[in-house]
Amino acid sequence: MVVTNHPLASAAGSQMLLAGGNAVDAAVASLFALTVVEPMMVGILGGGVAHIRMADGRHVVLDGLSTAPAKASATMYEPLSHEIGKARDVRDRLNLIGPKAVAVPGALAGWCEALARFGTLPLAEVLQPAIALAERGFIVSPYLSACIADHIADLARDPGLAALFLPAGQPLATGARLVQADYARSLKLIAANGPAALYGGPLGEALAHFMAENGGLIDQADLAAYKVAEREPVRGLYRGYEIVGPPPPSSSGVHIVQMLNILEGYDIGALGFGSADAVHLLAEALKIAFADRAVATADPAFIKVPVEQLIDKAYARERRAQIEMGQAKRWAAGISGGESADTTHVTVADSAGNVVATTQTINGLFGACTQIPGTGMIANNYMFNFDPHPGRALSIAPGKRVFTSMAPMMALRDGKLAFALGLPGALRIFPSALQAIVNLIDHGMSLQEAVEAPRVWTEGGALELEAAIPDAVAAELAARGHVIARVQRVAGGMNAIAFNPDGTLTGAACWRADGTPVAISGGLARAGVSFSTN
Repeated sequence: MVVTNHPLASAAGSQMLLAGGNAVDAAVASLFALTVVEPMMVGILGGGVAHIRMADGRHVVLDGLSTAPAKASATMYEPLSHEIGKARDVRDRLNLIGPKAVAVPGALAGWCEALARFGTLPLAEVLQPAIALAERGFIVSPYLSACIADHIADLARDPGLAALFLPAGQPLATGARLVQADYARSLKLIAANGPAALYGGPLGEALAHFMAENGGLIDQADLAAYKVAEREPVRGLYRGYEIVGPPPPSSSGVHIVQMLNILEGYDIGALGFGSADAVHLLAEALKIAFADRAVATADPAFIKVPVEQLIDKAYARERRAQIEMGQAKRWAAGISGGESADTTHVTVADSAGNVVATTQTINGLFGACTQIPGTGMIANNYMFNFDPHPGRALSIAPGKRVFTSMAPMMALRDGKLAFALGLPGALRIFPSALQAIVNLIDHGMSLQEAVEAPRVWTEGGALELEAAIPDAVAAELAARGHVIARVQRVAGGMNAIAFNPDGTLTGAACWRADGTPVAISGGLARAGVSFSTN
């Protein structure tokens, strides 16, 4: 089973499985294909987290997140606000658009390391679907066309992106064919030279030269120094399920377990999905988690993250005791110690028992809206993830990894994998993953229902409700003191795989992206079986 946020990427992954590859081969092929067909979301100049479960039951988290360049500093931007939701705003949007917003890329290094260590197919073979899509082109979806239309002004600032996505000054239309010849050549360089094409080779030279000429901070030394980090996952228990997710600098493992510990004290299923009481409890748990996250969850090489305290059930009891069912509260951190909404996710399972859940991004929609000339590579704007105010857990420091909400999560029951899931959506990722887990465990939803169900989100300001949450529930929540904001969607397209007791797999992808499950059954004739024809 391969589930990605674009049918052509799901097809690329399934090609690897049909060629005899494993889940890692398929996931990496899907990711490279996504850089072509979802160029607004993911790229080799981005970063991400891969959660791999091997057939022997071992879990590995590969951290390929971007890092701040050596020339970066805590005072490199001028902050404009301290308000929740605006604290990352800086003068001239320098942490959002243009070369100064770009952090040292880790995606290509992470994908290649995963393939080299855990895959079975050569990199050149895994790259072939992506190269073909870039060379021959693909048909633009309404989703991609709408994303281009939403960012016309920023894309128009970059000559390469304007030529690619704004022909004659207009957004590339649905149904048009998008060919990316420069990017195809870059992918061929990677196929021939591996990650060295970027970390020391011609692609890296092009990136460093462009940065030097245009006020960016990344140089060849930053690229040479980049290393993928292997991390031990965070584990927690919830109603008989073991919940497994990535550790800091990812927020998801720690804070999903923390919030589940808080919710465990209530009969969530009996409250009913989408009821005012159930949504109120989700909102209060989210606010508690975000308050703690702001002071404690960052790159563990720079900040001592109190993981054990955050996931301790006794700490959850302390926080739970302060929740008031009839009144929304403002929450401060209980311990001492954001991102853009545009990302992608891949979930893959092979027939041998290997499973990959990986979330990757160039951070903002089209990253920094900056293309490296002659390469087709779109740069990330990962510097936006840091807090531009100095002296905080999430402040900028040279070499510091960006913190992230990425949530490539897995859950086990009686030692056997039950489901794996993930989604894009930045600050809204791990709260949405939490809700899917609650939907599956507490509300008994099917996998498709769980990923598509209406979502809510807050970090302490307005409580965002998707349109399918009834007005009567919104009114009751407002009466409890929640400031209600109606939104079209909370986070992006979730995809997931469920591992059924009978050995079959179920895949699901939701309406919020171009997600597509591709399942493979049947297979090669069994050895020793004879056939005859008459």
